[in-house]
Amino acid sequence: MAKETKVILRKIVSNLGRPGDVVEVKPGYARNFLIPQGLAFAWTEGAASQIDQMQRARRAKELASREDAVAAKAQLDGTTVEFAAKVSESGKLFGGISADKIASELGKKGVAVDAKLLKFDPIKTAGEFAASAQLHPEITAQFTIKVVAE
Repeated sequence: MAKETKVILRKIVSNLGRPGDVVEVKPGYARNFLIPQGLAFAWTEGAASQIDQMQRARRAKELASREDAVAAKAQLDGTTVEFAAKVSESGKLFGGISADKIASELGKKGVAVDAKLLKFDPIKTAGEFAASAQLHPEITAQFTIKVVAE
């Protein structure tokens, strides 16, 4: 049985790659997750032309999105996103602040960011926390998340 299976990614998969990348993964991961979710398809020798097309499209899209990412970075760097949350007497949050909530709040400020591209430590208490958003493969914006007690 093969130890690794080659697949071609259709979408961004964190810690694995971007569309058009050929990656080797465990057969079960490819068969049970990547292919059924539409994130990848099986690699074949005839798929080389598809890989080239996907990579050309990705490069063109990245060039166009780079300017957008630079503008979003200028708008996002150094900003503070504030949340009011219920806090226990010991200072811990009831629940937490999710990436989706943060992305939604950033959207209200005029910066559209995919929640999957946000990096921050789990927020379980009130206070200020550093976070970053990967706007482009080469561009990362730093911002602050502030949680205050209701």
